[in-house]
Amino acid sequence: MSTWTAGPGRARTAGSPWRNWAGNVTSRPVREVSPASAEELAAEIRRAARDGLRVKTVGTGHSFTSIAATDGVLVRPDLLTGIRRIDRAAMTVTVESGTPLKRLNVALAREGLSLTNMGDIMEQTVAGAVSTGTHGTGRDSASIAAQIRALELVTADGTLMTCSEKENPEVFAAARIGLGALGVVSAITFAVEPVFLLTAREEPMRFDRVMSEFDELHAENEHFEFYWFPHTDNCNTKRNNRSAGPAAPLPRLGGWFEDEFLSNGVFQAACSLGRAVPPAIPAIARISSRALSARTYTDIPYKVFTSPRRVRFLEMEYALPREAATTALRELKAMVERSPLKVSFPVEVRTAPADDIALSTASGRETAYIAVHLYKGTPHRGYFTAVERIMTAHGGRPHWGKVHTRDAAYLAEVYPRFAEFTALRDRLDPDRRFANDHLRRVLGD
Repeated sequence: MSTWTAGPGRARTAGSPWRNWAGNVTSRPVREVSPASAEELAAEIRRAARDGLRVKTVGTGHSFTSIAATDGVLVRPDLLTGIRRIDRAAMTVTVESGTPLKRLNVALAREGLSLTNMGDIMEQTVAGAVSTGTHGTGRDSASIAAQIRALELVTADGTLMTCSEKENPEVFAAARIGLGALGVVSAITFAVEPVFLLTAREEPMRFDRVMSEFDELHAENEHFEFYWFPHTDNCNTKRNNRSAGPAAPLPRLGGWFEDEFLSNGVFQAACSLGRAVPPAIPAIARISSRALSARTYTDIPYKVFTSPRRVRFLEMEYALPREAATTALRELKAMVERSPLKVSFPVEVRTAPADDIALSTASGRETAYIAVHLYKGTPHRGYFTAVERIMTAHGGRPHWGKVHTRDAAYLAEVYPRFAEFTALRDRLDPDRRFANDHLRRVLGD
């Protein structure tokens, strides 16, 4: 199957600064390039080396950190898109690195195929999503990166390297979540399976009940997650399980009302009001937490796992040992209740099984994720600092694409294979062609 986009790449002197989706990160590269093939990408990296410039790749900018910021060459992968091939015998799909997840999901569904698990938004490029450890929720199925079977990487000297369990296995072990520090990913091969149906059951539930039944809810459902609304005792739970069918999608009007009108349109207005009048936030939270009603529907995976996210925000997320989740959540709730903080966004909680990727947030341990958000333009430092203090006390690992203040010294303590990753970085990028200030902080130099 051919790619969707072809033709020669583009290079230009950078004009206006680059900004991420949330608007909290800005950088001014010397030039921007849009290679149309892995070979053109390799040539651009060699050119940058001759010019003494560093290189970073940016997808759709959905990371809240400056992980993609550069003062050198900014690689935009918008011409590196499309499916290279589908191997039905091996049940894999090989896709160009700049392909948005939403286009991959739609294309796979047309072929009667699906990824096993995915995150709750699908705006990111595949390479951006896996490089920062994007994940959904799952009892048995892990992050998007854990579904990789091979990847193609352009290293600092312009070498095009294929990595898998059999080919360059030591690179494969780390590069599936490589933070952009080992090279530029040009293509990814994912495991896929025949498309299946999921039945989603969404149900309001009280906070104390979710806490007391958390282990049971996790064990009994293939995919369990919930949202707690600060300043209330209310949660909204979601259980996704495979179904024999028949399909029963959300009715168009009902789905639009909850996913677009309530979760985006009205929520946007409520957040704007809360930012302007913070004392109103607890009352808004009580209303918001009661607005979403119980519902059940059955559809193909990407229509169940993912939701539109049009309200812009900042986010911090920590991965904890799963057994620490309820303790940390109770501490978080108590902190909000005794503080003057006014929090307009719900707290999101998901899970993942242990995996074997060196810098995966679930590396070597059963994991629960606790994510906190604040509406764009809202002062976030006080809330995020207080949350981070709780999470780090439980050995939390920050999401690589979300706001945090941890450095290499801390991260080396919570990642047993941290030194393995940095040693590989020393070998593949000794001159730090792919470095920036953010990577210096989190990986050391």
